[in-house]
Amino acid sequence: MRPHASLEKDSEANAAAWEAARGAVSGAARWGLYVGILGAAGFAFSPVYRGLTVQFKVFLQMSGMTVGSMIEADRRLRDYEVIVRRNKRLARDQAVWDRYEMLVVEDEGRGSVEGRERLGESGGGVEGKDDKNGER
Repeated sequence: MRPHASLEKDSEANAAAWEAARGAVSGAARWGLYVGILGAAGFAFSPVYRGLTVQFKVFLQMSGMTVGSMIEADRRLRDYEVIVRRNKRLARDQAVWDRYEMLVVEDEGRGSVEGRERLGESGGGVEGKDDKNGER
């Protein structure tokens, strides 16, 4: 269980929360515009909508904005999660690659002598092979 106020120090959770909040605001604005256009069309063409109370019309407008904010916040949060996972995978792969490069550089540093000995190239020829005079 996390201690009290531990999320204040968790930058990844805070960044995700801000991304969701931006999504909620943009979703509420977008869906509020759509529901407002539908409300204007309902007012212009529907006697039933014109007969509704102002409070119910506000409720309908706010309901559309709430749904839009939830949908957009969720979409933004899922997109953010994909980006974070991709960045973590890239960092992990980069760390593996860096370790591999370090091993290759170390092997090249020592491997100039040891590598030839492993291949049997000490002294210029390959071990076990006779030269022109029949000597090893």
